[in-house]
Amino acid sequence: MPENPAAARRCFCLSGEEYAQCCGRFHTGQSEAATAEQLMRSRYSAFVLLDAAYLMRTWHPDTAPSELELDPAMEWRRLDIVSTSQGGPLDTAGTVEFKAHFRHDGVRGVHHETSRFVRENRRWYYVDAVLLA
Repeated sequence: MPENPAAARRCFCLSGEEYAQCCGRFHTGQSEAATAEQLMRSRYSAFVLLDAAYLMRTWHPDTAPSELELDPAMEWRRLDIVSTSQGGPLDTAGTVEFKAHFRHDGVRGVHHETSRFVRENRRWYYVDAVLLA
């Protein structure tokens, strides 16, 4: 497998860790997210990297779309975790409120939502979200 140049840089989710030790290990399938927040962060990083396969793999089958097209013109700039509720390693459900800052066609914006997650068979899945103003 070719070396991933993103692996040696800081993670896109702004955890402060290197990508390979943070979200990269989830993207490659080396590890599974232990918490809803870890899954949220890894999904954000997958949006940055246009990794639709990972996003589909971590989307709950009951709510996942049949296909996912990502916009390469979307530049995800920063992730801020606002709050979490449950979603720990022993929980079966959790929510993560976050703000994802972006630039698209020169216009800056903030995507603000509360995402809902469930844990089934020891794996966390994204279920759906409520968009916030």
